[in-house]
Order: sequence, then C-alpha cells, then structure tokens
Amino acid sequence: MLRLSIPVRQALSRLTLPVMLLVSLGLILAGRADRHLGDMLRTGLDDALAPVYRAAAAPVAAVEQDRGALGSWFRLHAENLALTKQNEALQRWRAVALALAAQNAALKSQLHFVPTPTPNFFAARVIADLGGLYARSVLVTIPREAHDIVNAIAMDGRGVVGRVVQSGSRSARVLLITDLNSRVPVAIGRHGERAIMEGQNSATPRLIYWAPGDPPREGQIVLTSAVGGVFPYGLPVGIVRYKGRNDPVVVPFAGLTRLRVLRLFEYDTQSAAPADPPGNPSHP
Repeated sequence: MLRLSIPVRQALSRLTLPVMLLVSLGLILAGRADRHLGDMLRTGLDDALAPVYRAAAAPVAAVEQDRGALGSWFRLHAENLALTKQNEALQRWRAVALALAAQNAALKSQLHFVPTPTPNFFAARVIADLGGLYARSVLVTIPREAHDIVNAIAMDGRGVVGRVVQSGSRSARVLLITDLNSRVPVAIGRHGERAIMEGQNSATPRLIYWAPGDPPREGQIVLTSAVGGVFPYGLPVGIVRYKGRNDPVVVPFAGLTRLRVLRLFEYDTQSAAPADPPGNPSHP
C-alpha cells in the first residue's frame, strides 16, 4: 500500500471540496447543454442498480417469511396494522362504491356512449423508494417486453398512485401524486367539477383552480379527468378534506407509504372517455 506523507495527505484533504465543486459545476453545465443527458444517465444508473436493489430486497423478504420468533413478530405486526386500518379501508371502499354508482348513472344518461377500450397492464414490484430529482417517487421493475411505458398510470388495490415519468429496459420511475412536481386534472363529485390536484411533498395533495364560487365540498369523491390527454376519466383518487378555510386537500385512497406491488396501466387516451363527465357543461 502506498503511504503518503502528512503534508501530502493534508493537501489532498484540502483539495477534496474544490474538486467536488468543480465536478458538480461540470455536471450542471453538461445538463444545461444537453437536457437529455441527465435523463439518460439517471435511467442508465437505475437500470444498473436494479439488480442490486432486487438482491437487497431478498434478505428482507426471507426474514419476514421466517417461521421463528423474528418472523412471528413481523407477522403479528402486519396483522395488527391490518386490523387497525380495517375500518378506514371499509370507509374507503364505500366511497369507491359511491363513485362507481355515480359514474354508472352518468354513463346511462348518455345516448351515444362509446365504451372505453380495455387497457394493457402488468404488475410491477417496487424495489426502491428514491429521492433525487423527485422527492416522492419509487423505482419499479418492468418486464423486458414493456419497452417505453412513459405516462403509464400506476395504481395499487385502492386508487391512483401516480404515473411513469422515466422508463428503461428493466426499471421505471413512478412519480407519486404527492410529489411537488405532480399535477393531475381531476373531476370532483357526481357532476365532475374540474380542478387540478397539486402535490405538496406531503401526505395530502391540494386542490387548485376549481370553479370560482363553487368550491369542493367536504367528503366529495375525486376522480381523474381526461383533460390533458394523460389520465383517463373516472379512476378513483381520493376524498376531499379541508385543512383550513379555502384550503381543500385530497386524502388519497392509495396507501402511498407502504407500496409493494403496483399495476401499470397503458391507456389509449386518444379513445378514452371524454374530458367532461356526461351531462356536465364545461366551466369557463
């Protein structure tokens, strides 16, 4: 091993910070010069680290499935959480049922209703909960035949989780609806009043740009809107709650703090349901 003298080591330690600053500045300038360079490097790094994340997740799964005392503790803890959340889950499913009933009634009121095509979908396992460019995003594995699935809609068993913003050959990054960069057009209530759901890097996104003089009401169902051509109409998102005066937020149906497996849906938004729900005039 090469031994360095104390003055040399002190000089190297002083150079560490300037060198790192120069490297950071070079990366920033490179990203400004070629906006796709950062995305390419990030996607390549995600693809390269996907096997590492998968390998790291295996020991945790093995411990949880152990039949000893430690495995029993994990199972008891999971059962306790399930019992604690049972009442909340039943209330959410009741809200989903009411939303589906309202949507069914709206569809029946149409004279020329064209059914939405069945989307392609597949299951994807969450292998990392990452920060970085997006504060609220997760990395999922995808099959090799998935190719480019950018803008695919991610859902768990309860509601919308987010959408795919980056896709590689083996992994994809899902931007959650709670992220500060997330903007989702939504339809509120049985009449589908328009609004935008904006992430705040917290557990509850807020509602903005709702119709003047007609604010969202507490407890109303929130569904996705087809405005913008990314989301289809009618996917369950959450319920309206108020944190303060004129400050409506959405309590998501999806369990965003414990994501394990997601379903990624590829909708044909060109032939999806209309932007406005049936029988509801557009707001100015």
